Amino acid sequence: MSHKSSSPTWAITLFCIGVLMAALDNGIISAALTTINSSFDVPANWGAWGVTIYTLGLAISIPIVGKISDRFGRKKLFIVEVALFGLGSLLVALSPNFAFYLVARFIQAMGGGGIFIIGSSHVLSTFPAEKQGKALGILGAMNGVGAILGPNLGSVILDLTGNWHLLFLINVPIAIILIILGYYKIQETKEPSVGKLDLIGTILLSLAVLSIMYGLTNIEGTSLLESLATFNVYGFLIAGIVLFAGLIFYNRSLEKRNGDPILPVGLLVRPTYLLTLLIGALSGALLAGMIYIPSFSEQVLGIAAENSGYWMTPLALASGIGAGLGGALVDKKGPILAVFLSGVITAIGFLLFPTWIDAKWQFIISSCIAGLGIGILLGAPLNILATERLEKDKGSALAGLSLARQIGMTIAPTIYAGFIVRGFNQIPSLFQNDFGTILKSKMEKADLSPEALQEFQQVAVSMAPTSSSSEIDYSKILEHIQDPTLKEIIQSSVDQITLTASQDGYGGLFYSTVVIAAIIVLLAIILKPIRNKNLR
Repeated sequence: MSHKSSSPTWAITLFCIGVLMAALDNGIISAALTTINSSFDVPANWGAWGVTIYTLGLAISIPIVGKISDRFGRKKLFIVEVALFGLGSLLVALSPNFAFYLVARFIQAMGGGGIFIIGSSHVLSTFPAEKQGKALGILGAMNGVGAILGPNLGSVILDLTGNWHLLFLINVPIAIILIILGYYKIQETKEPSVGKLDLIGTILLSLAVLSIMYGLTNIEGTSLLESLATFNVYGFLIAGIVLFAGLIFYNRSLEKRNGDPILPVGLLVRPTYLLTLLIGALSGALLAGMIYIPSFSEQVLGIAAENSGYWMTPLALASGIGAGLGGALVDKKGPILAVFLSGVITAIGFLLFPTWIDAKWQFIISSCIAGLGIGILLGAPLNILATERLEKDKGSALAGLSLARQIGMTIAPTIYAGFIVRGFNQIPSLFQNDFGTILKSKMEKADLSPEALQEFQQVAVSMAPTSSSSEIDYSKILEHIQDPTLKEIIQSSVDQITLTASQDGYGGLFYSTVVIAAIIVLLAIILKPIRNKNLR
């Protein structure tokens, strides 16, 4: 089949399937981590490397694939990326030991990292300007829905089969079909380039990104500042920044010699692009906030742990719809308005979590609003802003945006986890200050028998705060209570304390996402006159 008969519909369909496959796999492993760790007989801290190594692989591949696809052709690179992803998936499924498994995960990431960028670059190079938003919106929808539904789908497959290998084997036939159809159905596009491939720049960029992302993945604990003070974090961050500075100096000299640098320095001096990168990082932080919605549904709404993943579905569907709407909005009204509305809608959605939700139907409505807002931001507006008025290096521009989003997704969970931990750290003081009042109120409303009241007198002695209330083991006290009504009163009082701590912890998390969304709104307002000036 000739290139002329290649259909844009075929191309966007194949890119969408590739993006969905890679995005699903990024989250699908989280459902199987415990099972995988057990099968290799490794502790949880080692098992987490299955996720960390994938994140590092993505971070390295994203900027390199963006540049190489511009230079050698997006069709070729799409086929190479899908083949790498399929090979990595097969090797993961067949891993005989943990070391092999980690290498396979890295290969998989090197393939999965560039599919979205290649698809977006292809759209920007082949679609007319008035249709680019819609196409990018569809790609963004696949990226967002895949990332959110990954853990959910992983749980379903694991529940049905009990076999974690199938989570990865399922990618192999899909990859083969994509390679065959991609070869025949996708039109080749590339951008004019000069000079030889910048090998030194590629190595410097890889080491810089690897150092920064490794430093960021070492951030842990309840305090971001405490983590930053450890050598495993600040040492690698400083090394990455030094390498990055060296790369910029090297690229400047290469440009003067009419070379073709891996990182076009011209991009980094454009105010529009730098602000777009900042919004991209903040959008990654908002996406990371979604990770905690299943645990919120468990601890605040009392949804069973095995069902909590399914409650991500409304948010995932809404984000898919939002991405499509965002694309259409970009085509009609431009990217700035889409970014502005995205920030406003997301802020409203996340604000409802700590201020309004008491029931499951309220949770669904709030999830849909937050998902719709984030979805608008996922595909078209930032991609359009990042590549606007660029004659070349569109892949590199998109790669920088993807990397910024990845950095936001890596840093934010530490901040969010800190809020949750601080909330639960209040439990001892809540028991000391509020438990007696809550229990007394419930006792006054209950119709207890004389025997139950007598039993309570005995129980009250063991609940007296003779020392720190945190040392009182309420679970043991509950075990010995005979009267079911009394048992229920004390249990519900304990649950109310835990709920208060949960609400406080998750409240901090969701208020911080509201602030992030508000900053995106502010940046959209700042970006509007800058962009208008550049478009003149």
